[in-house]
Amino acid sequence: MAAVLAFAASGVALALSNPSSEEFKSYAGAQLVSVISDELCGGALPMVLQLWVKDCPRLIRDQEPALAELAGQFSRRLNLGLASIYTTELGGQDLLPALRLPEYSVTTLAIAGQFVILQSSSDDGKIE
Repeated sequence: MAAVLAFAASGVALALSNPSSEEFKSYAGAQLVSVISDELCGGALPMVLQLWVKDCPRLIRDQEPALAELAGQFSRRLNLGLASIYTTELGGQDLLPALRLPEYSVTTLAIAGQFVILQSSSDDGKIE
């Protein structure tokens, strides 16, 4: 009987701690800031843009709320009750003739108030 109660209590705890879509957007926004900063600010910007953008990491970091909303728009949630699976696919848009954003695809497990990336992939984009 105690094992059944413990199992039921664990299920209730997981269901109550299943992260919401808002929590996922906040997490995804922070992840996008990290990835975009690494990709663009690590020397991948064309020389003309490097001269114009003085503090690339801060510029990207300041966009975190917008990136979180973007991640929310391009994510699908499969709510399993005890956990959720989010699939996010974004990118691929041309910003300039010589600059195309990389495409990202990420599958994330949300469980017990935590996020675990199960699978991620990206192309290299296009910077000339």
